[in-house]
Amino acid sequence: MSMLLSLLFLAIAIIESMAGLLGNGTILVASSTSCIRSKILSSYDAIMIFLSLSRFFLQSWMMLDLFLSLFCETSYYEEHLFVILKTVFMFLNYSSFWSAAWLSAFYCIKIASFTQSFFIWLKQRISCLVPWVLITSSLFSFATSLPFAWDVYDVHDNFSAPSTMTNSSERRVTMKASFFLLIILCNAGIALPLIVFVVSSILLIRSLWIHTRQIQNSATGFRNPSLEAHIGAIKSVLSFLIFYVTYFISLVPILADVFLPLSIGEAMCIAVMAACPAGHSMVLIRSNPKFRELLARVLHHASCPVRTRSMEKTVG
Repeated sequence: MSMLLSLLFLAIAIIESMAGLLGNGTILVASSTSCIRSKILSSYDAIMIFLSLSRFFLQSWMMLDLFLSLFCETSYYEEHLFVILKTVFMFLNYSSFWSAAWLSAFYCIKIASFTQSFFIWLKQRISCLVPWVLITSSLFSFATSLPFAWDVYDVHDNFSAPSTMTNSSERRVTMKASFFLLIILCNAGIALPLIVFVVSSILLIRSLWIHTRQIQNSATGFRNPSLEAHIGAIKSVLSFLIFYVTYFISLVPILADVFLPLSIGEAMCIAVMAACPAGHSMVLIRSNPKFRELLARVLHHASCPVRTRSMEKTVG
Protein backbone atom coordinates (compact mmCIF):
# COMPACT_ATOMS: atom_id res chain seq x y z
CA MET A 1 0.00 0.00 0.00
CA SER A 2 2.79 2.43 0.89
CA MET A 3 4.53 1.73 -2.43
CA LEU A 4 1.30 2.47 -4.32
CA LEU A 5 0.95 5.80 -2.50
CA SER A 6 4.57 6.66 -3.28
CA LEU A 7 4.06 5.90 -6.96
CA LEU A 8 0.85 7.96 -6.94
CA PHE A 9 2.67 11.01 -5.53
CA LEU A 10 5.49 10.54 -8.04
CA ALA A 11 2.95 10.37 -10.87
CA ILE A 12 1.39 13.60 -9.56
CA ALA A 13 4.88 15.17 -9.49
CA ILE A 14 5.40 14.24 -13.15
CA ILE A 15 2.04 15.76 -14.13
CA GLU A 16 2.86 18.93 -12.17
CA SER A 17 6.27 19.14 -13.84
CA MET A 18 4.67 18.82 -17.27
CA ALA A 19 2.25 21.61 -16.38
CA GLY A 20 5.19 23.69 -15.18
CA LEU A 21 7.07 23.07 -18.44
CA LEU A 22 4.00 24.17 -20.39
CA GLY A 23 3.53 27.28 -18.24
CA ASN A 24 7.15 28.38 -18.25
CA GLY A 25 7.47 27.55 -21.94
CA THR A 26 4.49 29.82 -22.59
CA ILE A 27 6.07 32.67 -20.61
CA LEU A 28 9.39 32.18 -22.41
CA VAL A 29 7.86 32.17 -25.89
CA ALA A 30 5.58 35.16 -25.17
CA SER A 31 8.40 37.26 -23.69
CA SER A 32 10.84 36.33 -26.46
CA THR A 33 8.27 37.09 -29.15
CA SER A 34 7.57 40.48 -27.57
CA CYS A 35 11.27 41.32 -27.68
CA ILE A 36 11.63 40.21 -31.30
CA ARG A 37 8.62 42.26 -32.40
CA SER A 38 9.66 45.43 -30.57
CA LYS A 39 13.40 44.83 -31.19
CA ILE A 40 13.97 46.00 -27.62
CA LEU A 41 14.66 43.83 -24.60
CA SER A 42 12.63 45.48 -21.85
CA SER A 43 13.47 45.00 -18.18
CA TYR A 44 10.29 43.05 -17.56
CA ASP A 45 10.85 40.73 -20.52
CA ALA A 46 14.49 40.17 -19.52
CA ILE A 47 13.44 39.10 -16.01
CA MET A 48 10.63 36.90 -17.33
CA ILE A 49 12.95 35.20 -19.86
CA PHE A 50 15.53 34.56 -17.14
CA LEU A 51 12.84 33.30 -14.74
CA SER A 52 11.10 31.03 -17.24
CA LEU A 53 14.41 29.59 -18.50
CA SER A 54 15.64 28.77 -14.99
CA ARG A 55 12.27 27.23 -14.08
CA PHE A 56 12.08 25.27 -17.35
CA PHE A 57 15.52 23.76 -16.83
CA LEU A 58 14.84 23.21 -13.12
CA GLN A 59 11.71 21.15 -13.73
CA SER A 60 13.34 19.29 -16.62
CA TRP A 61 16.26 18.45 -14.34
CA MET A 62 13.89 17.31 -11.58
CA MET A 63 12.18 14.93 -14.01
CA LEU A 64 15.55 13.62 -15.21
CA ASP A 65 16.64 13.09 -11.61
CA LEU A 66 13.42 11.25 -10.81
CA PHE A 67 13.61 8.95 -13.85
CA LEU A 68 17.26 8.13 -13.19
CA SER A 69 16.53 7.28 -9.56
CA LEU A 70 13.66 5.01 -10.60
CA PHE A 71 15.00 3.24 -13.68
CA CYS A 72 18.80 3.62 -13.52
CA GLU A 73 19.37 3.11 -9.82
CA THR A 74 22.87 1.66 -10.13
CA SER A 75 24.17 4.52 -12.28
CA TYR A 76 22.23 7.16 -10.35
CA TYR A 77 23.94 6.38 -7.04
CA GLU A 78 27.45 6.45 -8.46
CA GLU A 79 29.10 9.15 -6.38
CA HIS A 80 30.33 11.42 -9.19
CA LEU A 81 27.06 11.36 -11.12
CA PHE A 82 25.01 11.90 -7.97
CA VAL A 83 27.12 14.92 -6.97
CA ILE A 84 26.81 16.43 -10.46
CA LEU A 85 23.04 15.96 -10.43
CA LYS A 86 22.65 17.62 -7.03
CA THR A 87 25.06 20.49 -7.79
CA VAL A 88 23.31 21.42 -11.04
CA PHE A 89 19.97 21.03 -9.26
CA MET A 90 21.01 23.52 -6.56
CA PHE A 91 22.35 25.99 -9.15
CA LEU A 92 19.00 25.92 -10.98
CA ASN A 93 17.19 26.30 -7.65
CA TYR A 94 19.18 29.36 -6.69
CA SER A 95 18.80 30.89 -10.15
CA SER A 96 15.03 30.39 -9.95
CA PHE A 97 14.87 31.98 -6.50
CA TRP A 98 16.92 34.98 -7.60
CA SER A 99 14.98 35.62 -10.80
CA ALA A 100 11.67 35.53 -8.91
CA ALA A 101 13.14 37.85 -6.27
CA TRP A 102 14.15 40.36 -8.95
CA LEU A 103 10.66 40.14 -10.43
CA SER A 104 9.18 41.15 -7.08
CA ALA A 105 11.73 43.98 -6.80
CA PHE A 106 10.79 45.09 -10.33
CA TYR A 107 7.10 45.21 -9.38
CA CYS A 108 7.96 47.25 -6.32
CA ILE A 109 10.14 49.78 -8.18
CA LYS A 110 7.74 50.25 -11.10
CA ILE A 111 4.45 50.32 -9.16
CA ALA A 112 5.17 51.73 -5.69
CA SER A 113 4.72 55.50 -5.51
CA PHE A 114 7.48 56.57 -3.11
CA THR A 115 9.13 59.96 -3.57
CA GLN A 116 12.50 59.32 -1.95
CA SER A 117 15.47 60.28 -4.12
CA PHE A 118 16.96 56.78 -4.09
CA PHE A 119 13.67 55.24 -5.18
CA ILE A 120 13.33 57.75 -8.02
CA TRP A 121 16.93 56.98 -9.04
CA LEU A 122 16.05 53.26 -9.22
CA LYS A 123 12.99 53.98 -11.37
CA GLN A 124 15.08 55.97 -13.83
CA ARG A 125 17.91 53.45 -14.12
CA ILE A 126 16.13 50.13 -13.76
CA SER A 127 16.56 49.28 -17.45
CA CYS A 128 20.34 49.57 -17.06
CA LEU A 129 20.46 47.76 -13.72
CA VAL A 130 18.41 44.67 -14.64
CA PRO A 131 21.04 42.99 -16.91
CA TRP A 132 23.72 43.51 -14.27
CA VAL A 133 21.67 42.16 -11.37
CA LEU A 134 20.70 39.09 -13.43
CA ILE A 135 24.33 38.39 -14.31
CA THR A 136 25.46 38.99 -10.72
CA SER A 137 22.78 36.72 -9.28
CA SER A 138 23.75 33.97 -11.77
CA LEU A 139 27.36 34.17 -10.60
CA PHE A 140 26.21 34.14 -6.98
CA SER A 141 24.01 31.10 -7.66
CA PHE A 142 26.97 29.32 -9.21
CA ALA A 143 29.22 30.18 -6.27
CA THR A 144 26.72 29.04 -3.63
CA SER A 145 26.04 25.75 -5.45
CA LEU A 146 29.74 24.82 -5.65
CA PRO A 147 29.97 23.57 -2.02
CA PHE A 148 27.60 20.75 -2.97
CA ALA A 149 30.29 19.49 -5.38
CA TRP A 150 33.06 19.53 -2.76
CA ASP A 151 32.67 16.01 -1.40
CA VAL A 152 29.58 16.91 0.62
CA TYR A 153 27.71 13.65 0.03
CA ASP A 154 28.61 10.19 1.22
CA VAL A 155 27.18 7.49 -1.05
CA HIS A 156 27.16 3.95 0.32
CA ASP A 157 25.34 0.65 -0.03
CA ASN A 158 23.14 -1.08 2.51
CA PHE A 159 23.19 -4.74 1.52
CA SER A 160 20.83 -5.75 4.31
CA ALA A 161 17.87 -3.90 2.82
CA PRO A 162 16.95 -4.86 -0.75
CA SER A 163 15.39 -2.22 -2.93
CA THR A 164 11.64 -2.34 -3.46
CA MET A 165 11.87 -1.31 -7.12
CA THR A 166 14.81 -3.42 -8.34
CA ASN A 167 16.83 -6.44 -7.33
CA SER A 168 19.88 -4.29 -6.54
CA SER A 169 20.86 -3.22 -3.04
CA GLU A 170 19.25 -0.18 -1.51
CA ARG A 171 21.59 2.76 -1.73
CA ARG A 172 21.66 5.53 0.82
CA VAL A 173 23.04 9.03 0.46
CA THR A 174 23.88 10.99 3.58
CA MET A 175 25.63 14.24 4.34
CA LYS A 176 29.26 13.80 5.36
CA ALA A 177 28.83 16.92 7.43
CA SER A 178 26.07 17.57 9.92
CA PHE A 179 22.47 18.44 9.11
CA PHE A 180 23.14 21.99 10.28
CA LEU A 181 25.84 22.40 7.62
CA LEU A 182 23.26 21.54 4.98
CA ILE A 183 20.95 24.24 6.36
CA ILE A 184 23.82 26.73 6.22
CA LEU A 185 24.64 25.78 2.62
CA CYS A 186 21.01 26.14 1.55
CA ASN A 187 20.56 29.43 3.38
CA ALA A 188 23.67 30.83 1.73
CA GLY A 189 21.87 30.80 -1.61
CA ILE A 190 18.32 31.38 -0.38
CA ALA A 191 18.60 34.01 2.38
CA LEU A 192 19.44 37.00 0.17
CA PRO A 193 16.65 36.50 -2.39
CA LEU A 194 14.26 35.88 0.51
CA ILE A 195 15.25 39.25 1.98
CA VAL A 196 14.54 40.88 -1.40
CA PHE A 197 11.10 39.21 -1.38
CA VAL A 198 10.24 40.37 2.12
CA VAL A 199 11.44 43.95 1.55
CA SER A 200 9.57 44.18 -1.77
CA SER A 201 6.39 42.84 -0.18
CA ILE A 202 6.57 45.27 2.74
CA LEU A 203 7.20 48.25 0.45
CA LEU A 204 4.37 47.27 -1.91
CA ILE A 205 1.92 46.84 0.98
CA ARG A 206 2.96 50.19 2.47
CA SER A 207 2.60 51.88 -0.93
CA LEU A 208 -0.85 50.30 -1.33
CA TRP A 209 -1.89 51.53 2.12
CA ILE A 210 -0.75 55.09 1.31
CA HIS A 211 -2.43 55.00 -2.09
CA THR A 212 -5.69 53.68 -0.61
CA ARG A 213 -5.78 56.52 1.92
CA GLN A 214 -5.27 59.04 -0.86
CA ILE A 215 -8.17 57.54 -2.84
CA GLN A 216 -10.42 57.59 0.24
CA ASN A 217 -9.58 61.24 0.84
CA SER A 218 -10.26 62.19 -2.77
CA ALA A 219 -13.42 59.98 -2.92
CA THR A 220 -13.51 59.88 -6.71
CA GLY A 221 -15.46 56.63 -6.93
CA PHE A 222 -13.74 55.59 -10.21
CA ARG A 223 -11.60 52.53 -10.78
CA ASN A 224 -7.98 53.39 -10.19
CA PRO A 225 -5.41 51.67 -12.44
CA SER A 226 -2.62 52.29 -9.94
CA LEU A 227 -4.62 50.62 -7.15
CA GLU A 228 -5.32 47.60 -9.37
CA ALA A 229 -1.62 47.39 -10.30
CA HIS A 230 -0.69 47.45 -6.60
CA ILE A 231 -3.11 44.66 -5.75
CA GLY A 232 -2.05 42.51 -8.72
CA ALA A 233 1.64 42.88 -7.88
CA ILE A 234 1.07 42.09 -4.20
CA LYS A 235 -0.90 38.95 -5.10
CA SER A 236 1.94 37.77 -7.34
CA VAL A 237 4.68 38.52 -4.80
CA LEU A 238 2.86 37.02 -1.82
CA SER A 239 1.82 33.93 -3.77
CA PHE A 240 5.40 33.20 -4.68
CA LEU A 241 6.52 33.89 -1.14
CA ILE A 242 4.16 31.11 -0.02
CA PHE A 243 5.48 28.80 -2.76
CA TYR A 244 9.03 29.80 -1.83
CA VAL A 245 8.71 28.80 1.84
CA THR A 246 6.79 25.59 1.00
CA TYR A 247 9.42 24.60 -1.56
CA PHE A 248 12.26 25.19 0.91
CA ILE A 249 10.55 23.10 3.60
CA SER A 250 10.30 20.20 1.13
CA LEU A 251 13.78 20.71 -0.30
CA VAL A 252 15.81 20.34 2.90
CA PRO A 253 14.62 16.79 3.80
CA ILE A 254 15.32 15.64 0.23
CA LEU A 255 18.89 16.98 0.30
CA ALA A 256 19.53 15.63 3.80
CA ASP A 257 18.16 12.21 2.81
CA VAL A 258 15.77 12.17 5.77
CA PHE A 259 13.42 9.70 4.07
CA LEU A 260 14.14 6.27 2.61
CA PRO A 261 14.21 6.03 -1.20
CA LEU A 262 10.71 5.74 -2.69
CA SER A 263 9.07 6.25 0.71
CA ILE A 264 5.82 8.18 1.05
CA GLY A 265 7.61 11.09 2.72
CA GLU A 266 10.13 11.46 -0.10
CA ALA A 267 7.41 11.15 -2.77
CA MET A 268 5.27 13.82 -1.06
CA CYS A 269 8.24 16.21 -0.88
CA ILE A 270 8.97 15.68 -4.58
CA ALA A 271 5.31 16.33 -5.44
CA VAL A 272 5.32 19.57 -3.43
CA MET A 273 8.59 20.69 -5.01
CA ALA A 274 7.16 20.07 -8.50
CA ALA A 275 3.94 21.93 -7.65
CA CYS A 276 5.52 25.17 -6.42
CA PRO A 277 7.28 26.36 -9.62
CA ALA A 278 4.32 25.23 -11.71
CA GLY A 279 1.90 27.05 -9.40
CA HIS A 280 3.80 30.32 -9.57
CA SER A 281 4.04 30.18 -13.37
CA MET A 282 0.26 29.80 -13.52
CA VAL A 283 -0.14 32.83 -11.23
CA LEU A 284 2.08 34.85 -13.59
CA ILE A 285 0.15 33.68 -16.66
CA ARG A 286 -3.16 34.56 -15.04
CA SER A 287 -1.94 38.08 -14.21
CA ASN A 288 -0.68 38.85 -17.73
CA PRO A 289 -3.07 38.99 -20.74
CA LYS A 290 -0.20 38.34 -23.17
CA PHE A 291 0.64 35.06 -21.43
CA ARG A 292 -3.03 34.07 -21.08
CA GLU A 293 -3.69 34.60 -24.78
CA LEU A 294 -0.71 32.51 -25.89
CA LEU A 295 -1.54 29.66 -23.49
CA ALA A 296 -5.16 29.68 -24.69
CA ARG A 297 -3.97 29.39 -28.31
CA VAL A 298 -1.60 26.53 -27.43
CA LEU A 299 -4.34 24.62 -25.60
CA HIS A 300 -6.79 25.29 -28.44
CA HIS A 301 -4.41 23.93 -31.09
CA ALA A 302 -3.60 20.95 -28.87
CA SER A 303 -7.29 20.09 -28.48
CA CYS A 304 -8.17 20.53 -32.16
CA PRO A 305 -6.50 17.29 -33.41
CA VAL A 306 -8.25 15.36 -30.65
CA ARG A 307 -11.60 16.78 -31.67
CA THR A 308 -10.88 16.10 -35.34
CA ARG A 309 -10.01 12.45 -34.68
CA SER A 310 -13.13 11.98 -32.54
CA MET A 311 -15.33 13.49 -35.28
CA GLU A 312 -13.74 11.22 -37.89
CA LYS A 313 -14.45 8.16 -35.72
CA THR A 314 -18.06 9.31 -35.26
CA VAL A 315 -18.57 9.81 -38.99
CA GLY A 316 -16.82 6.52 -39.75
